[in-house]
Amino acid sequence: MQLAHYLGLLHRAQVNLADAFRQVADAHAEEPDIQHLCQQQAKRCDTYAEQLRPFAARYSEDAPAEPDRLHSQLFTGTRTGGIGLLRDLQDLYLMAAECDIAWTVVGQAAYGARDDELLAVVRRCEGETAIQLKWLRTRMKAAAPQALVVAD
Repeated sequence: MQLAHYLGLLHRAQVNLADAFRQVADAHAEEPDIQHLCQQQAKRCDTYAEQLRPFAARYSEDAPAEPDRLHSQLFTGTRTGGIGLLRDLQDLYLMAAECDIAWTVVGQAAYGARDDELLAVVRRCEGETAIQLKWLRTRMKAAAPQALVVAD
């Protein structure tokens, strides 16, 4: 069964996203909403990754390298200033989108395997990942005019 492949991918993607949220929170601590909400989202990602543990054991987790490679390509560290914040949020968005589609794929597999426990976790976490994406998109919209139009 290849489900282990995607469970590993999703687990690592969530761990990497949590780490990136923490880095952005620390780098942009002068933005109170960014600092607080990024820390909050990091904790959620940690929770999602933890919820995958029993299923990883059940399906013999065989984690691929893709999420680490994605993390290193999209997020090599934080930037400074308004444009830096915008780019950091965009990187987080792309990483969250990777998690979102992985939740969808794992959900389809759980449905096919008739694993109701995994399906319940997927439904909960997939919905919360969609909320992360909406928040990131909204925050990028708020940051864009200041970063791209207003002179320093």
